[in-house]
Order: sequence, then C-alpha cells, then structure tokens
Amino acid sequence: MSTDQIHLERRSAQRFELHLPVSVRLPQTAREGCGSIQNLSARGALFHTDLQMAEADRMEITLVMPSMITLAENMRVRCGGKVLRVLSSAQGRGSVVAVQVEKYEYLPETEVASSTSSRIGALHEHPYEERPVRLPRP
Repeated sequence: MSTDQIHLERRSAQRFELHLPVSVRLPQTAREGCGSIQNLSARGALFHTDLQMAEADRMEITLVMPSMITLAENMRVRCGGKVLRVLSSAQGRGSVVAVQVEKYEYLPETEVASSTSSRIGALHEHPYEERPVRLPRP
C-alpha cells in the first residue's frame, strides 16, 4: 500500500455533511448575507457565501440544525467564530469559507415573516422587530 492510499483523519470532532441555508453576519461591520453550509462540526464549518470576508474576520452563522443531528427537534443555532480560510468558489461566484467555531448557542423558536426583506437576516435575532420570525419545518 502506498502513502497516497493512506489518509489520516486529523479532525477531532465528527463532521456532518449538510446542504442547508445559512445566514451569515460580520458583527464588527454589521454586514449580513446568506449562503449554504457544506459541512459542520462542533469545532468548524465550511460554507459558501457571496458576502465578502477575509481571514481572521469574526463572524456568525445561523442555521436550523436538523433533528437527525440534534436527536430531538430541529433547532435554530448561532455559531460564532473566526474565519480561517477564504477560497474562490468552484462555481465562479462568491467564496468558500472555512471557519473555526468558538461558541454556539441555541436560539428560541421564532415565527417566519413572509416578506422578502427578511430573507437574509431571517435566522438572526433583531431586537428592533416587533414580531419574531418563524422558520418553516422541513
């Protein structure tokens, strides 16, 4: 067996392949965007986004964690961390971002607003909104 055939897994946390929408926010600039998660673990994530980011940026992603991972109900989760790498997307649009997850929190269930203006920030809490946003169940 050659060394090309041997692949050592260096990750210490189980990584889940997911293809779910995410809301992305850069707290230092208050810029928001959207994207899709490619994979996620307790310590890191890889996602696609059109939001411009740079290495070492502080960022948050918010997504609805499916019940197959939580082993309970679907749960809205906000992950905060630091951008490790930003690569050009293979599709030619946006970037693929690798982030080190430093913290996460489960968010209260909220109602979904039907307006399109809430699509980008629908997953984030906005204290100035009069009515919470509710996400549809898959």
